[in-house]
Amino acid sequence: MTSASPFSLAGMDVVVIGGASGIGEASARLAARCGARVVVADRDEAAARELAAGIGSAAVSRAVDVRSGKSVEDLFRQLESEGFEPRGLVSTPGVNVRKRLADTNEEEFERVVSLNLKGTFHALRHGAASLARSGGGSVVLLSSIRSQVVEAGQGVYAATKAGIVQLARTAAAEWAASGVRVNALAPGVVETPLTAQIEKRPDWKQAYTDKTLLGRWATAEEMAAPTVFLLSPAASYVTGSVLFADGGWTAVDGRFDPL
Repeated sequence: MTSASPFSLAGMDVVVIGGASGIGEASARLAARCGARVVVADRDEAAARELAAGIGSAAVSRAVDVRSGKSVEDLFRQLESEGFEPRGLVSTPGVNVRKRLADTNEEEFERVVSLNLKGTFHALRHGAASLARSGGGSVVLLSSIRSQVVEAGQGVYAATKAGIVQLARTAAAEWAASGVRVNALAPGVVETPLTAQIEKRPDWKQAYTDKTLLGRWATAEEMAAPTVFLLSPAASYVTGSVLFADGGWTAVDGRFDPL
């Protein structure tokens, strides 16, 4: 008789906020394949419902607006009242306004901060508390390579992604005694709706491709795998960390090869 794989999510209730598209969608699909009962939570209720139906009996959908603390709190309270015991949380929602700081107005600043940073705070605050009530679990927050390296036009977005890293580290310290692990995933360039603007510009897309050591963009599915790892018992001693899944973008500086 063999023991269960440490990468299995069997018996876990996993909530994926922003689960109707992009990395959230891929993570929801893979978590279900790995044995979890998945809650696809998204502001786009119709898309969340369609995805859950496609996954099958291992998934349900719920509406949530991560920008509202009450909406997120209601989500977890409702799930608990229905018998769910959340043991995993993935929070993916994000938006970017690609403008130089001098050209960014206050409304644009608020829009990015409200969703990326404040929204993550709401998901983390209420989600980690729910996991603690369930006996512990794992939280995965979506950061970015922009938490470490920047370029013109990425200032506000980068600031929120750096803030998410510090939220993850602080939460790891504050919820450790409750058995809750908190980590951040930092993708590089990934083919998702968020990067569609770049993909429409061949020169822009190629410039980003050339920054990676692997010479290509990632798929959302390639971000789902490290996300599920961080959720799983295989990562039981990993907390307060940032996992870079960036094709080597942040590992090197320059392209000169002396060989």
